[in-house]
Amino acid sequence: MKRRYRIWAATSAVVALLVAAAALGRPALEENAPAPPRLKPFDAEVAPTHPTVVALDSLSAGEQLKQQLNKHPRIREILHNRRGDRSHYFANEIVVRFRALPSESRLQQMEAAIAGQLIKQVDHVFVFRSRGQTYEEIRRYFRSLPMVDYCEPHYIYMQNEWNKPALIPNDSFYARYQWNLPAIHTEAGWTLSRGKQTVPVAIIDSGVDLTHPDLIRRLGPGYNVLADDRSPNDENGHGTHVAGIIASQPNNDEGVAGITWFNPIMAVKALNADGYGTSIDVAKGIRWAVDHGAKVINLSLGNYQPSSVLEEAIRYAAAHDVVLVAASGNDSTSQPSFPAAYPEVISVGAVDPDLSYALYSNYGEYIDVVAPGTNIASTFAGHRYAALSGTSMAAPHVTALAALIRSVNPRLSNDEVRDIILESADDLGERGKDPYYGYGLINVYRALELAKP
Repeated sequence: MKRRYRIWAATSAVVALLVAAAALGRPALEENAPAPPRLKPFDAEVAPTHPTVVALDSLSAGEQLKQQLNKHPRIREILHNRRGDRSHYFANEIVVRFRALPSESRLQQMEAAIAGQLIKQVDHVFVFRSRGQTYEEIRRYFRSLPMVDYCEPHYIYMQNEWNKPALIPNDSFYARYQWNLPAIHTEAGWTLSRGKQTVPVAIIDSGVDLTHPDLIRRLGPGYNVLADDRSPNDENGHGTHVAGIIASQPNNDEGVAGITWFNPIMAVKALNADGYGTSIDVAKGIRWAVDHGAKVINLSLGNYQPSSVLEEAIRYAAAHDVVLVAASGNDSTSQPSFPAAYPEVISVGAVDPDLSYALYSNYGEYIDVVAPGTNIASTFAGHRYAALSGTSMAAPHVTALAALIRSVNPRLSNDEVRDIILESADDLGERGKDPYYGYGLINVYRALELAKP
């Protein structure tokens, strides 16, 4: 089977937040970058609309959020390259990992030394906030302590939106809006597997609309990292949209059809109402999902800065045989993004309805496969439906495929699932793996054929 070749950026500073979105404005391509391949002339159609299916320009909304973060007095940025790719972190906070858990008295000494307090803890990883010191000042103090394993900024992460007879679902919006499922041969794939309840899928995102009629019967246990409770209700809409691509109940005469019919969704809320979260919250969400039985995890979020605390969580999940899928980002840059660029993760780019490379999608050697990402109709917060665009929308197609593969053959390891997805993809662009399409467009039917015992 095909092997992945990935850029491992462990030391280079890379940042700029990845935002998810809706089909309109596209950022300019990286300066001096080669022109992306086009399979045929792109017909820029107006996004279809409907009284209850609204096309939202979430790419522009993401750009506005970036500008707000750039101006925030307590948020700092890391500039990664001349084109302006950047990442953000809190100016007066720090993530510290201790080799051994400090005592209560030792913690009080640390808080006094930085004129601050402990605000979060996940196992041996602590987050401190100072009332007057900068990150650099806090870092100098903690690096002087022998008991500290590592310390790093408290990074901010944002959404990355943008032969047998086939089964045709009767969902009301399917035929008119859901070009994406036929494009990856989902209907034919359903003749081989429609999923199983024994293969739960975790979505680390802004939560899910817990009472949405197209999702309510598909929800399993969930977790709100931000409030530390079990009510991961979505105040943003992004997580609900991602969940609908994976699991909106097919064939129920309403709304849209998800790619899986039976796999339960584990909603893990790690992004806030504005659509961003921190490295430790995302890491905590990943660990919770693994510890509660997730077989596949979707990460439609990212940042250009590698994080040790996030990398540890990714490795923890991979070591527990979980399939990890992440969006590559929507900045038209070759800057590797994380967690997509970690070697344990399947990195997903996006294509348009004509199956051409979507100009907003990030590219590079770390891209594994592509999936539909433009004008994707799905569930949305408030019992609504919306069409969004971005690699955030592409990633859950691959996540759902991984869940179907594990449903048809539970004996497959996470590495074997990844290999099947890459091996079965329809080659697009240059022959073989290329930086725009990776190994190609996922093919649900062919992947399930390869996965059968």
